[in-house]
Formats: sequence, C-alpha cells, structure tokens
Amino acid sequence: MLEKTFGLIFFLKQTKNKQEDNRFIYVKITVDGKAVELSTKRRCEILRWNAHTGRAIGTKEASKELNQYLDSFEQHVYHVKRIINYSDSITSAQGIKDILLGNVEKQRMILEVFKHHNDQMKALEGIDFAPGTIGRYEISKQHTRDFIRWMYKVEDKPIKELDHEFISQYAFWLKTVRKCNHNSTMKYLANFKKVVLICVKNRWLPGDPFANFKLTKKAVEKIALTEAELKRVMEKKFDAERLSLVRDIFVFSCYTGLAYADVKNLKRSDIKTGIDDKEWIFINRQKTSSASHLPLLAQARKILARYSNHSKCVDTDAALPVLTNQKMNAYLKEIADTCGIKEELTFHIARHTFATTVTLNNGVPMESVSKMLGHSSIRQTQHYAKMQNYKVSKDMLLLEDSLMGKNYKDN
Repeated sequence: MLEKTFGLIFFLKQTKNKQEDNRFIYVKITVDGKAVELSTKRRCEILRWNAHTGRAIGTKEASKELNQYLDSFEQHVYHVKRIINYSDSITSAQGIKDILLGNVEKQRMILEVFKHHNDQMKALEGIDFAPGTIGRYEISKQHTRDFIRWMYKVEDKPIKELDHEFISQYAFWLKTVRKCNHNSTMKYLANFKKVVLICVKNRWLPGDPFANFKLTKKAVEKIALTEAELKRVMEKKFDAERLSLVRDIFVFSCYTGLAYADVKNLKRSDIKTGIDDKEWIFINRQKTSSASHLPLLAQARKILARYSNHSKCVDTDAALPVLTNQKMNAYLKEIADTCGIKEELTFHIARHTFATTVTLNNGVPMESVSKMLGHSSIRQTQHYAKMQNYKVSKDMLLLEDSLMGKNYKDN
C-alpha cells in the first residue's frame, strides 16, 4: 500500500553539551506526517555541515567518504521502502525504522512451515504416523511448491499472504494442471489445511483462509466383484505359474480384506489361535496403524497352506510370496482380461469384495466387518452398505416368500 507523503533528511543531533562541535548525524524519516529519527553512527563538525543539503562541506577525502556513506544509507532506506510497498503492506516511518534496526520478526514462509510439519511427522513415524501418511504429506508439500512456482513465479511465499484466493487458485491448479480428480484435490487441500491451521493457532495468520472454502468430497461408488466374478477368477486355470500366484494372493485379499501392503508384510507369526480355537490374523494395518483382528476363512487357509513350503516363505517367515506392487498390478490386469472382468483388478477391489460380497451380503453385521477391516469409525464401513443390492435382493425374496406363504394360509 503506497504512502501519501514521504520525506528523508539528515541532520546533526544537538547534544546535551550544546558547546560540542562534533555531533552525531541522524536521519529523519517522515511518512504521512509521522516522523522517526535514527542515528547513522557517524559524526560531523558543525562548520563542515550543510544543513540545507544534509551533507558534509568540502572536497577533502574525509568529507567525500562521509557523503558517500550517507548516499548509501539513503539508498538503503529507499530500498526498504520499496520492499514494503511490493509486499502490499502499509508503509510507515516506524516500520522502515524497525527493518533498518533489525527489529522485525523473521518472516515465516509457507513451505518452511510445511517442511517443519513433515519433519516432525517423520520423527514420529511408527509411533503416531504410518509411512503412507507421511508420504502423502510429502506429496502435498511438493504440490504446494509446484503451485507457488506456477502461480507466483517464486520459490516460496510468506504465510501472511495466504488468503481465500490462494486456496481457490490452488484447487484450480490441482484439477487443471495436475489433473487430479475432485476427491484427490480435496485430500491435498485437507493436508494443506492442517498446516495452515497450525499457522492460525500460532497467530502467524490473523484468520483461516479456508473459512469460506468447502472441502466436500463427491460420493464415489466402491467397485467390488460379484460372487460369479469372484468364482470365475478362483476357478480359472492358468498356464503361467506367475498368474496363478498373483491370482491366489488377490483371492486371499478378497477373503481377508487386507490391503496390498498388509498382505506383503504378513508373517506366519501373525497367524495365531483366536478366541474360538481357530486360526486368526492379528496385525496392525500399515496405512492407519490400527489393529485388525480377523478369523481366517477356509478359502484363505487353503491359499496359505498352498505356499507354506515356498522358499521365500520359509526363508523370510512371509505368509505369502508377494511380488512387487508394480508386477502385481501388471499381472492382475492380465488376469482380468483372461477372466473377462471388465473392471481393472486392484487390491482396493479385493478389499471392497471382502467388505460386501464376502461379508455384508452374507449377513455379517457391519460392526464386525468394520472391526475386521481395521476401520477407526463405523462411518468408514457404512460406505460399503450402498453396494448391497445383492443382499437387498435376497432379503426381499425371503420377504416375498414369507408374504406368499402368509397369504396362502389366509386363503
């Protein structure tokens, strides 16, 4: 914000001993009628001082050196004034003086605060945060850096410049330049909001720039295999051993609800005798570090037994010889094509299949499914309830049979 009037003049400061000829040179800075005084740390004799020009008189080397210093000092004042103007801050005489004296609090920057936040998360890895969570915040920080470079052509921006427009443009950039879908955009913004709220709570920001920005996600239908599709995948005979292996691991996930990372990390020692004297899996999910306890169904037990003597399982105590995520996904695509499955097979689909086709559609209570999935809230599990058309159909057929039987007796 530009000032209305600005003035700068050097003068000799009168000392308590008015008879002293060698006096300190001060600068008087005036902005919109309000003035401050600041010492230049230099002295000059009264007879060698021109009060009109605010400079030393004479051609001697000492006078030239002093005037050069005062010229440099004046340029520095104007430089500080320009910095304040460019930052859209209110220019004041006191503000200029504070910067010249170094009395201004270090300006906090967006990416610096983001990095500090992520570093603290990293220090708590395995204690409060899972590796996957830390990775997502690192990606969010990279997106924020790329957006600032794209939008403002700078490497970082001051925290105080965060506003509603910044958030709106960031959302626009994520959807258009980064090609994120709506829900992914909301996730990245939610991560960024956590960092922003740290700034608000520390009073580095006067208000929350997210106050009038809604982080609403669109409902997404979770895809799962039907009973017929799951059976088709299970019974398919493959010539390639690698496809049979990947199919078995995928089916194991369909009957346990475990994500790829959890299946890969699953050890034989994680399989113990449960409360019913049968085999259970006892693990903490990698994504959320939440406990997941689930009894092994017969289909899952058969797959574990099939690979009990596999060299990788024997050498590393791994429950299954899981391949890399990249190879698993590539082979799952091949399996889907071979089995005539239109949807792209992923471990997300396997987990959804367990939640719906295997459990909820067969009458397992949602509370039990939620516990087996390792969900922290049953609200997470309720999303799967929307997929239970098959269960609704079975229930309605039972109702129809019941009503028909009742009507037959009445007649």
